[in-house]
Amino acid sequence: MQNQEQVEELQMEYSEQLEKAYNHLLDEYQIIRAGRANPHILDRVMVDYYGVMTPINQMANIQVPEARMIVVSVWDNSQLKNISKAIAMADLGVNPTDDGKVIRIVFPALTEERRKELCKQTKKLLEETKVVMRNARRDVLDKFKAFKKDSKISEDEYAGLEEDVQKELDSMCAKADKASADKEKEIMEI
Repeated sequence: MQNQEQVEELQMEYSEQLEKAYNHLLDEYQIIRAGRANPHILDRVMVDYYGVMTPINQMANIQVPEARMIVVSVWDNSQLKNISKAIAMADLGVNPTDDGKVIRIVFPALTEERRKELCKQTKKLLEETKVVMRNARRDVLDKFKAFKKDSKISEDEYAGLEEDVQKELDSMCAKADKASADKEKEIMEI
């Protein structure tokens, strides 16, 4: 009975690892801009706020008044220049402008070359995610092989577990492929 519990625990850990990898991919895709202004593009931009690295969304309101513009309304005006500088240094492909009260970030229309570059980045992220998923599969199968070697599970049980693990991997890879295709379609829209 204890062996069955160990097997179930390993399967749950494997499922969680696949889900984490997939969710990480989705988070990365939110950051890739597709010609439209997306406030999530600023999620990873950190500002030195009185000695503490702080995300912009904890220092200001971020709004999208137009399709290609983000407006950052800073709560502490003394930090306006620091936030503007952090956005400029973040390598987002945009230049912030501030008028002393708010920071405006205007996104230029994407060129065909930039769109293709973003599609490559999308595919690279997809491949990295699949590698993480395959590594999780390998790890769980290695543990199951050790169980089989120690006679904790039978040959047939191992074959069934191997099939279940592969089915779950295929399912998550298909979800990741769909997310990637959707993001590429979004990027290539004019």
